[in-house]
Amino acid sequence: MKWQFRPTLETSRATPPNGKRRCQGALLVAATAGLILAWAGPAHSAEPDHGTFSFVLENDLFAGFDRDYTNGIRLSWTSGVDEVPVWALRAARVLPMFPDAGTVRASYVVGQSIYTPSDITRENPPGDDRPYAGWLYGAIGLMAETGTRLDQLQVQLGVVGPYAFAEETQTLVHEIVGSDKPQGWDHQIHNEPGIVITYERSWRALAAASEGGLGFDATPHIGGALGNVLTYGNLGATLRVGYNMPNDYGPPRIEPSLPGSGYFERQDEFGWYLFAGFDGRAVARNIFLDGNSFEDSRSVDKNIFVGDLQVGIAFALGSTRIAYTHVFRTPEFDGQNNADKFGALGVSVQF
Repeated sequence: MKWQFRPTLETSRATPPNGKRRCQGALLVAATAGLILAWAGPAHSAEPDHGTFSFVLENDLFAGFDRDYTNGIRLSWTSGVDEVPVWALRAARVLPMFPDAGTVRASYVVGQSIYTPSDITRENPPGDDRPYAGWLYGAIGLMAETGTRLDQLQVQLGVVGPYAFAEETQTLVHEIVGSDKPQGWDHQIHNEPGIVITYERSWRALAAASEGGLGFDATPHIGGALGNVLTYGNLGATLRVGYNMPNDYGPPRIEPSLPGSGYFERQDEFGWYLFAGFDGRAVARNIFLDGNSFEDSRSVDKNIFVGDLQVGIAFALGSTRIAYTHVFRTPEFDGQNNADKFGALGVSVQF
């Protein structure tokens, strides 16, 4: 087997109750159906890339828990190359953290994240456990890629508290699948408008491929977030190995997380890769633990240093990419005795 090295790829807390098990089964069946439908799409690599739609579901059911970061959903649209408004192209050329050259894309996102204490059956959760909280947001992003480097800037605007409708979302889903009804949402964090500005830079520092299609690469990253919802600095890296690997920077995730890319390069041949990565964060602000900014609310003492370890697999064929990620997160606050675990299912389709 002959390997060729090059700087980059070619670019264009408890055992779940019966109700929880039923929830797992129902969602896994739905996920399987979604995969089948996604794979049914046509594969035409010659078609232009006008944009990519991505759906990400993160849930602790994949780890058998119902606590802490319990659910996240994210819908996004990433534009095709340079198919962005004029102001976005100009911004990408003048922003000091962006490269002078490279392809430019824009992204548009809506999402919701839900956090709960360890026992959702208690009407008045203990004060030293994670508060109930929800985050409903929209975001607009800008990204520039040179082939060896990806810069991503995003601005999220939303609301924390009852207006995030996390209680209604969780209650409805639990009613549908016959799981335990959450009882303690009366003690959730209060309403507060939120803003988060995130920036990530990823480098494809090492890439190699054999003539038979087997390849690997390494992508370190550095970035951070600033806002009243989240403020942190982070760094880490991702390793990939696979066959006919789709040209991307890993599957998309929900912040805070390792960075990925909402887009990928369309290909006729079936490709896949295994990936593993880590991310370390120094956290100055986390409203889901610190509580509201301007009024008293439930809160706990957060840990300043938090780490994520993720492993997963991604598949790509034609206009479709499907990925599953399993995440291990170190304790985020005093009194959280165990690491947080959850899974992320992502489906991306080009149009």
